[in-house]
Amino acid sequence: MARLIHPLLALYLILTISVARAYENPRIRLDYGVFQGKYDSTYNLSYFRKIPFAAPPTGENRFRAPQPPLRILDDVYDTDQDFDMCPQRTVNGSEDCLYLGLFSRPWSKASPKRPVLVVFYGGGFIQGSASFTLPPSSYPVLNASSLNDYVVIYPNYRVNAFGFLPGRAVKESPISDLNPGLLDQQSVLKWVQKYIHHFGGDPHNVTIWGQSAGGGSVVAQVLANGRGKQRKLFSKALASSPFWPKTYAYDAPEAEAIYNHLTNLTGCADAPDPLTCLKAVDVQTIREANLVISESQKYMTSTFTWGPVIDGEFLVDTLTDAVSTSGHSLQTDFLFGMYNTHEGENFVPAGLRSQDTTAGFNSSLPSFHQWLLGFLPGLSSHHIRLLESKYYPPVGETETLDLYNSTYVRAGLVYRDVVLACPAYWIASAAKNVGYMGEYTISPAQHASDTIYWNRVNPIQQTDELIYKGYAGAFASFFQTGDPNAHKLTNASQPGVPALQSTGDEFAVTDTGFVTAELVQLKERCDFWKSIGKKVPV
Repeated sequence: MARLIHPLLALYLILTISVARAYENPRIRLDYGVFQGKYDSTYNLSYFRKIPFAAPPTGENRFRAPQPPLRILDDVYDTDQDFDMCPQRTVNGSEDCLYLGLFSRPWSKASPKRPVLVVFYGGGFIQGSASFTLPPSSYPVLNASSLNDYVVIYPNYRVNAFGFLPGRAVKESPISDLNPGLLDQQSVLKWVQKYIHHFGGDPHNVTIWGQSAGGGSVVAQVLANGRGKQRKLFSKALASSPFWPKTYAYDAPEAEAIYNHLTNLTGCADAPDPLTCLKAVDVQTIREANLVISESQKYMTSTFTWGPVIDGEFLVDTLTDAVSTSGHSLQTDFLFGMYNTHEGENFVPAGLRSQDTTAGFNSSLPSFHQWLLGFLPGLSSHHIRLLESKYYPPVGETETLDLYNSTYVRAGLVYRDVVLACPAYWIASAAKNVGYMGEYTISPAQHASDTIYWNRVNPIQQTDELIYKGYAGAFASFFQTGDPNAHKLTNASQPGVPALQSTGDEFAVTDTGFVTAELVQLKERCDFWKSIGKKVPV
């Protein structure tokens, strides 16, 4: 006679088997291949370190929008491997680089679909890589609270000439595209819409995030998202210290000069069709030319020479034009901008801090004026006088600096506002529903200083738990819900993140906790830059 199993024991066995399967190495079948993932018990993560999202951009596909991924016909694709960065620096990377990595808490088919976070790396639009090891970048944000459960995607995108070659010749070529690096990012967002449900993600709850040029990438995607002829692919975006360089039209003299410089350095200038020559020349030749061009104007422009251009299709207007009307002019529902107090100082000549001249600069007022003319050559003498007397006087204050009297800090504030803080402020203030703004003030508060709390596992996340929980926790809550206060991890003595449009205030991260700061001064300066945006141009 067969033994009967008690119903409660049977239910326990079913649940145990279900949990065990949820923690097995996941295998996902898509319409172009079967992808084998892994599970790591140390960090309780299911992950896929290498998934192709587009065909290799080689041959005719160089300088072209990403093409559909190749079908994987033989066997299961092992995703537990590194992938190359896109070509950069001296010998690094490969053109076969359009891959993404993905990680999340384990899930089962019966689990509710979870929010999705797509993260773009920084690197001045000239370098960077998304390949990860465990624990991956941004894991501390996911791990800040048990409330957090979202899918994270890190994609590669093309950089430098491979991702941002401007010029009329590129526009007119039927097999080339402007801003292919941005189109790589958009291709990933379309991949998310099509496939993320297989990984337990919700395609209707997508956030994008990036720091530095990753934050600039967020700005670019926000400018395209649901505007013009572009689909709406995400509802939330966080731009951390968004590097948003001067954005010229694709055929502006400055853009054509970069194209011509590249053809000259690669030996393609005298070819019957220079662009065809650029598509055929070996990778190393372009890589070496990139380095020359990238270094050519490092301290006199905000671009590092490679960056987004206004192409009339993906980017149809400049940032200041897009937010020129007051109110909710962008189509992304929830927008969060962050900047660091002194981060502009990373990008101005070091000589500005000393009485002794170094590389042509010193701390004198004439030297500041010289730098200003080089940095912003399109400004009139009237606007330069306003800058030097009203908006950035030799001795002044800001929303969180009680006093500055240093040429170096003064120049850093100009750079910070034009390239980093105002772009963050502009998108946050133009969010379709609600925008948020924050400033990281903890010394030295320079570019990337704040990443110790949220990028990699770091002892400070244990020794300074208040800032970690309050800062990374606000990010995670925003990724989950669109509201950085919904899952607030600090007690009532610490303020939350104020809504920018209704209060005009920012969330300031200090060494003793969090405060709310009025943004009257930043708004005044950013309004000035917006009024002359075409002259920068930004």
